[in-house]
Amino acid sequence: MREMDCIIVGGGLAGLQAAIQLGRYSVHQVLVIDAGEGRSTLCRTYHNILGYPDGVSGEELRALGRMQAEQTGVAFEQDRIIEAIRVPDEKIRLTGSSGTVYQAKTVLLATGLSDRVPDIPGLKPTLGRTVYVCPDCDGYEIQGRRTILLGAGEAGANMAMTLIERTADLLYINHEQTEISADLHRQMKQAGVRYLEAAVQEVQQFEDGRITGVLTEGGQVYESERGFIAFGGNRVHYELAEQLGAVIADNKHVEANPRSMQAAPQVWIAGDLGIHAEQATVAMGEGSIAAIWIHKELQQIARS
Repeated sequence: MREMDCIIVGGGLAGLQAAIQLGRYSVHQVLVIDAGEGRSTLCRTYHNILGYPDGVSGEELRALGRMQAEQTGVAFEQDRIIEAIRVPDEKIRLTGSSGTVYQAKTVLLATGLSDRVPDIPGLKPTLGRTVYVCPDCDGYEIQGRRTILLGAGEAGANMAMTLIERTADLLYINHEQTEISADLHRQMKQAGVRYLEAAVQEVQQFEDGRITGVLTEGGQVYESERGFIAFGGNRVHYELAEQLGAVIADNKHVEANPRSMQAAPQVWIAGDLGIHAEQATVAMGEGSIAAIWIHKELQQIARS
């Protein structure tokens, strides 16, 4: 069984930023346990991160972040944590799907969430290139451009009402043809959102992942320069936090002290797992904040 001062569960941008911060204190044994996939692995180009005016992919950021953390002595393990319990001596024990057991004085959960993305041919290669999920991160990318929003019911309708502020040429295709209230229909119509209920058969694109349009099952092609998705039902990976006594909000995100990001004794969170704007830059900031407070906690443990 591996025993550490801090185990970070999740090797996305929040977890990596925390690892870098903790590693730079040069006194803690830190392990990052990562399943190898996450929201950042889907994003081909972040355009809103300081220092990358031409954009940077999530995979590149993850690779650079791991290298930077490893240079400070942080260790990495590929595994998926499936259980978290408290054990005597105020330790937390984690069990991986590999069967490996890990133990730590403190834990940072950066397990994030998974977007619900239907298996529409051609969609995934465009994600993070010209089709987006976050209006705060990427609304700028559709400014004044012909845009198709693929979604489901009211999740898509609400996204349409946000995106119409960016472009007057917006078509919302309710791919799952789920219900929308009369009030939302009225709002979309008044705002100028075009609306279609139709299953999408294919997202069409150039070889470099630039969307050109969508093909519906009825055989109709709708041209587009940019795209968004909003299907609702994203899965927040809150289970480990719940097992360790954190408070889970109605939307399944985890509550934490906004100053320290502590969610329960010996447990901190960072990134999309928490209740905040789901942005890469926010996730990284929370990772640093959590790491600073974990360091303070480990100092107190060492003195006791």
